[in-house]
Amino acid sequence: MDLTNKRILVIGGAGLIGSHVVEELLKTAVSEVVVYDDFSRGTRDNLAEALKDPRVSIFPYGGSILHRDILECAMENVDGVVHLAALWLLHCYEFPQSAFETNIGGTFNVLEACRKHQVEKLIFSSSASVYGNAMEEPMTEDHPYNNWTFYGATKISGEHMLKAYHARYGLDGIGLRYMNVYGPRQDYKGAYIAVMMKILDKIDRGEQPVVHGDGSQSFDFIHVRDVARANVCALQSDCPFGFFNVGRGIKTSIKELAELLLRLKGRQDLGIHYEPASSSFVTNRVGDTQAARKNLGFEWSIDLEEGMGSLIEWRDTHKAEVAARRAAEGR
Repeated sequence: MDLTNKRILVIGGAGLIGSHVVEELLKTAVSEVVVYDDFSRGTRDNLAEALKDPRVSIFPYGGSILHRDILECAMENVDGVVHLAALWLLHCYEFPQSAFETNIGGTFNVLEACRKHQVEKLIFSSSASVYGNAMEEPMTEDHPYNNWTFYGATKISGEHMLKAYHARYGLDGIGLRYMNVYGPRQDYKGAYIAVMMKILDKIDRGEQPVVHGDGSQSFDFIHVRDVARANVCALQSDCPFGFFNVGRGIKTSIKELAELLLRLKGRQDLGIHYEPASSSFVTNRVGDTQAARKNLGFEWSIDLEEGMGSLIEWRDTHKAEVAARRAAEGR
């Protein structure tokens, strides 16, 4: 899909991944990028830089994928859609009915709106959660569905709905199975923060970061800017349909991650505190990246040390800005 003079709707465009997708789209010749977001997790601050470009706007009448009439209004004269809106893993675990309504019902609404408005291409944010724990390494896209979580179930449902819409209505669609995404604008103070944020919280307090078990649990960490590029590559590619891993294909254990963060913060003296293993959704997952390279032209570019450094820099700066703002407001 040639993005020249195209109008792109980014659903969930104020979130971690979405805001970076918006910025990545601005590097192309698109005519307009419309952000559709209910701001339940995303923030206008995430779009501060992007909104300086006159091609970017926030859809003014709401941004919930549960509101079909508003969603269809936003979809008018749109050429391509990037659909990132979803409840996250732990949120789905605690509130499965809301997860069903948002991740499954909401995705159906997006598909219907794309069909009605003859959108050229839809990029759907799936997840490596569809795989569950790795049964083989690295996991190719042919890896069996081994999911045991409700979040993963909603993403499997989204994939199959996209497949059905492609088969019946000819809607071109790409599903991206993200590995462990991290980077600037990541939530560090909400209820569902990632493991690296918990480690950094401990380090900032001068405490030993906690690792459960022996720290051998291993994952495929991918920087959010690379994930954003993957979305744009998927839009631009000639590939009309398929599901692709988005990762680096490199295994990093939680122990290695904790050691890296301690080194980057200059606090190796703290060491690591090991506690008995707790229940975990997944303990081992790394993705094969060949299909995305071949079919979408996507390759990762940011290694883990550089990426975690950018996360720490953003986090420290953001925390200082928030503290200064609160002080100025007398709070």
